[in-house]
Amino acid sequence: MTTFRVWAPAAATVDLELGGQRHPMAQENPGAGSGWSGWWSVDGPDVAAGTDYGFGLDGGETLPDPRSPRQPFGVKGLSRTYDQAAFGWTDQGWRGTPLPGAVLYELHVGTFTPGGTFDGAVERLDYLRQLGVTTVEVMPVATFPGRHGWGYDGINLWAVHEPYGGPDGLKRLVDACHARGLAVLLDVVYNHVGIGNRLDAFGPYFTTAHTTPWGPAVNLDQPGSDEVRAFLIGNALMWLRDYHLDGLRLDAVHALADNRALHFLEELAADVHALAAALNRDLVLVAESDANDPRLVTAREAGGYGLTGQWSDDFHHAVHAAITGERQGYYHDFGSLAALAKTYTRVFFHDGTWSSFRGRTHGRPVDVQRLPADRFLGYLQDHDQIGNRATGDRIAATLSPDLVKVGAGLVLTGPYTPMLFMGEEWGADTPWQYFTDHVEEWLAKAVAQGRKAEFAQYGWNADDIPDPQDEATFLRSRLDWSQPDREPYLAILAWYRELIALRRARPELTDPWLDRLSAEFDEDARWIMIRRGPLRIAANLGAAPARLALGQPGTAVLAASGPGVAIEQDTVTIPGAAFAVIETRPSGSAPDSQPDSQGA
Repeated sequence: MTTFRVWAPAAATVDLELGGQRHPMAQENPGAGSGWSGWWSVDGPDVAAGTDYGFGLDGGETLPDPRSPRQPFGVKGLSRTYDQAAFGWTDQGWRGTPLPGAVLYELHVGTFTPGGTFDGAVERLDYLRQLGVTTVEVMPVATFPGRHGWGYDGINLWAVHEPYGGPDGLKRLVDACHARGLAVLLDVVYNHVGIGNRLDAFGPYFTTAHTTPWGPAVNLDQPGSDEVRAFLIGNALMWLRDYHLDGLRLDAVHALADNRALHFLEELAADVHALAAALNRDLVLVAESDANDPRLVTAREAGGYGLTGQWSDDFHHAVHAAITGERQGYYHDFGSLAALAKTYTRVFFHDGTWSSFRGRTHGRPVDVQRLPADRFLGYLQDHDQIGNRATGDRIAATLSPDLVKVGAGLVLTGPYTPMLFMGEEWGADTPWQYFTDHVEEWLAKAVAQGRKAEFAQYGWNADDIPDPQDEATFLRSRLDWSQPDREPYLAILAWYRELIALRRARPELTDPWLDRLSAEFDEDARWIMIRRGPLRIAANLGAAPARLALGQPGTAVLAASGPGVAIEQDTVTIPGAAFAVIETRPSGSAPDSQPDSQGA
């Protein structure tokens, strides 16, 4: 006998559709005096994995299960039963990878390889391991409309996108990653659900008490929200438990409207902590947040939410604006080396300071003596910072290879947990654009027109904005795997590998305590130097060579982005548009090696 259950407090009657027949479901009552739970259930005959079913509400059309484990017919089709225990895992000895010391690699399954599948991604895992990556961060794979898209408009949150390979495909990818010592994080979206979802037919999954850029907010604090929170937290635990994932990246948590005393994120973190103990594995929760609020990664016992880490857009903005010279939009407050130095030493640039882009003060300071820097992710590029540009252009499309190397050096020798976006490591200059495959004609047209109108406000010609619905936009966004075999990409790839290896070899580069780090810079000459123990991390963004005082004798150039870096006693000369890591020793101590110059 198989029991089917669904939460549908908004319905007067609910039927299970199974094998072409409808079976009436009965209301569940959790106990005397507590009222109706909103749950419906029915016992049916034993069904095998692969049986299609759905639910009819008040005699209406059959809808997929909100907790559907599989959607073989797309977002509107019937759900399909799936046996989570049937997969033959080989990772029984895997215990996970903690965030401190990790190097993340963000990838989009559909454009990472020509095949655009989980199995295609498996074929590139040895390459990632050789690069030095420790953790793969997979963009959302919950079932979304059409064949291809970014995944942030997922509709069936418990099901894996079939064109990628379905649930078994995701498990094969995770199992293969673990076999190579790679952890896997999955990007999940709990702040909204894609247009076309039918959750509101079942119950109060959304509320107009709060609004978001996507419309009514997910209901986290209004009547009925207990079950909505359980729906989302159950989803998170399902990915970690049943798919053996090592953690989740939580999309745009600043859009989670929750006025309860126990915030949704804190409740989620507590339940994930409990699951980690039960599984005896490291489990990671990384938030994307625009709030610049260190409480996200402050321990629960210290009054925070207890998440493992969060993205730091301010650090990205500071590096990007410094090396590209861009000042439009949210880059307006960045670009100075003072801004770069502050994000290097204090995490957030906006930590209670005026934000011209927002027209108000923003953020909150990080206590650098209590919060380690490795709880914050630093990156030169990510899917948003490329794909949300008008034409989806990567920095390597317009920036010289020399400056691309400088940007990589600033991130990979920085104090934050570094993250790369797929292809960045060889300076890929193929675009990564915003693409969709909406099946509703009205929605497809609205998305395309909205994209053009958005960028027209900034002076872009509408004809220059790629149509998200055009398959060519998707195809242009695929990585070109022939690039890393030739110059200039080959040299950039070698540089990334060198920096990641150096990061692993030198504990100063993973030291997370910002109060042991200092920065000095010259705004006019355009150089910045970071002191990390005996190491001096120097970046010259200017055109002319810069001679920098090391503060003590230099002994070796551990890494240089190009030739011409020369040590002379306690100074180093850095050519224009160059980056170097210098080893020094205290004056009067015996040198381990002779000062040298490095060419590359």
